Amino acid sequence: MKIGITGCGGKMGSALIKSVLNSDKYELSGCTEVNSHPLLGSKIGDITNSSKQSDIVISDDPNDMFANSEVVIDFTSPSATETLTNLGKMHKTNLVIGTTGHSEKQLSLIERASSDITIVKAMNFSIGVNVLFSLTQQLSRTLDDDFDIEIIESHHRDKVDSPSGTAIELGKLAAGAKSRRLSDVAKFNREGISKPRKRGEIGFASIRGGDIVGEHKVVFAGMAERIELGHIATSRELFCAGALLAASWSKNKTKGLFDMLDVLGFKQ
Repeated sequence: MKIGITGCGGKMGSALIKSVLNSDKYELSGCTEVNSHPLLGSKIGDITNSSKQSDIVISDDPNDMFANSEVVIDFTSPSATETLTNLGKMHKTNLVIGTTGHSEKQLSLIERASSDITIVKAMNFSIGVNVLFSLTQQLSRTLDDDFDIEIIESHHRDKVDSPSGTAIELGKLAAGAKSRRLSDVAKFNREGISKPRKRGEIGFASIRGGDIVGEHKVVFAGMAERIELGHIATSRELFCAGALLAASWSKNKTKGLFDMLDVLGFKQ
């Protein structure tokens, strides 16, 4: 299967390239970076020390990559959404999107593009995190508002959006399980002296530091007891495995917008 990768100089992009090159199931069909990146013009072999497909050149023009790919995997920036969806439609190339922090306009572009191609968009491609999604929803549905919900996420110092897309999705699932909208109950800032916690509120806290790959914890805090659900990622390889699984899965779909719960068969 021919896979194109955007942002190949980034943490996820470089990890994805290594995963593709180390697999017999996939073929790297191209890779791109922004036009100011120092790796532009470099060959894959120069940055991976691999002889496999070593002559592929890192380009700032994604058009050729889309033309030669069955699926393009993107973990770059929401600002790339319009270009990627347009190229996906033009070349009938499926997309796997792991980028978070999209605006409503960008999400609308993705949804419209999915009427022509298959797009798998997920906040998190880890199998374990998707189990956490399911458990959070179940527990929130079971417990009443005597249990306060707090979501804590930790990532490396270079992650620019907060809370993480995964944390937001956990909040949406917890709120939705109680027939509420997250926008009505979310609390993102408790700096200084504020009013006491509102009943039914869902709080968020973000940690940024070092090389933390990704940690998420959902706390259901009651009186005299507390339930904690959590997931810790220790390597980006787990996200690569999930993204490549999504890419393979998308090959059997003609069009539509899906997430990892669809890929893993967790949806009823």
